[in-house]
Amino acid sequence: MTADTDSLRTVHPSSAIRTTSGISARDSRVIWLLLGAAFVVILNETIMNVAIPHLMVDLNITALAAQWLTTAFMLTMAVVIPITGFLLQRFTTRQAFIGGMTLFSAGTLTAFVAPGFEVLLVARVIQASGTAIMMPLLMTTIMTLVPAHARGRMMGRVSVVISVAPAIGPTLSGIILETLNWRWMFGLVLPIALVMLLIGAKWVTNVGETRKAPIDALSIVLSALGFGGIVYGLSQIGGAAAHGSGADAAASAAAMSLWISLSVGVVALALFIWRQLRLQRTDSALLDLRVFSSANFSIAMAQMFVLSLAFFGALTVLPIYLQNVVGVSPLETGLIVLPGALIMGFTGPLIGRIYDRWGTRVLIIPGSILAAAVLWFYSTLTEFTPVWVIVAGQVLLSLGLAMSFTPLFTASLGSLKKRFYSYGSAVVGTVQQVAGATGIAIFITVMSAVTAGAQSAGTADIAAQAAGVRAAFLVGAIVSLLTVVGSFFVRKPADDPEGEQHFAH
Repeated sequence: MTADTDSLRTVHPSSAIRTTSGISARDSRVIWLLLGAAFVVILNETIMNVAIPHLMVDLNITALAAQWLTTAFMLTMAVVIPITGFLLQRFTTRQAFIGGMTLFSAGTLTAFVAPGFEVLLVARVIQASGTAIMMPLLMTTIMTLVPAHARGRMMGRVSVVISVAPAIGPTLSGIILETLNWRWMFGLVLPIALVMLLIGAKWVTNVGETRKAPIDALSIVLSALGFGGIVYGLSQIGGAAAHGSGADAAASAAAMSLWISLSVGVVALALFIWRQLRLQRTDSALLDLRVFSSANFSIAMAQMFVLSLAFFGALTVLPIYLQNVVGVSPLETGLIVLPGALIMGFTGPLIGRIYDRWGTRVLIIPGSILAAAVLWFYSTLTEFTPVWVIVAGQVLLSLGLAMSFTPLFTASLGSLKKRFYSYGSAVVGTVQQVAGATGIAIFITVMSAVTAGAQSAGTADIAAQAAGVRAAFLVGAIVSLLTVVGSFFVRKPADDPEGEQHFAH
């Protein structure tokens, strides 16, 4: 612990006033500030999707170049999140918050005034760097401050952030683009981000302990190449499938780039794992993999990977189906998926309370069955399926996922010792990013291949695309059966005695 003021830990005296959940008013304020900041930064993760056509015209760029504004954001998240476990060990809560929100605000300002595509791309990378810090910081802080018996309801509030914010992004950007210039997607968020930064700089206090571990430069390089290479390669699979394949030089170069990215990513990831296994012997790993020594954490991560794969794949294919097959506008698409996201978010606290009282299985087992059932239903969609049926299906899918994600977050991190919370939070974020990229790649590849085959057989375009969508959801439905099996093996961990001592009166 250093001598400077910012490094002083938050003290939890026995005389501190606490709520019925065992959280002091000061700690509760910190958590709510982090929840608000995380909502703002995650909102921008999906805000660009609807703006692609406007950016192509205004910046005079191709669709491929415009798509990089989303791909670069995702890549940066995949590279930075694995490092956050170490960063949260090295820097105080207040330092991490100020650093993350400063990066996000700087990126938002740069995007707002960007003169062209190149600067806008750099701005998105800066934004993503800040965003990647905030979610692990939020989850680590909750695990540190909240006693075990109340973590479910608090993690339920996290589900509001991770589900409602990304869903509101496309809807909000659609509304902005109908009335204002695309720059105002950033201009309206900027003052909110700055206010959050100023309030947080004043009120966020430090929790936990820091340690002066050396930074292993080789681990950072291997992490960037490993996770970045895999996520980029997976994103290229989806992109290549969506645009078809050809025998020309460009198609061959694209295929070579794809396989090189995946190969480099796999080799670098293997070396990264080997490096961490060696460094963790001296408590100097960038991402301490001893979190996987907990069987419950490992099972929960496998469950979360499959659920995230199906979730992100479905969220990618469903808008394509709605716009290309059903024929609705981008704004209408956002409004169609919005009710499901709102249900998923706002039922989170209730689901958290159920977890605190009854544990995991009463939620995860029916939740995984419900999500799988909706994916099986989606595998029957046609060009004639009524929109209200799709809305109902999305609401049920979102409810099933909400019943699964909140218990998985809480049970997985609750299975770890306190000193591993930051690393566990980093693993959770990394699993979601890699699973999301995998899901998108699989769904888009299957959809595109089946669509192309149907068109070659003489099927009309809309019917062919509907067939591709059905095939993609069928694959997702089959994969989702793994979550039904896995749901029987995730359990609520016993209250951590070490953690409970932290809250003893």
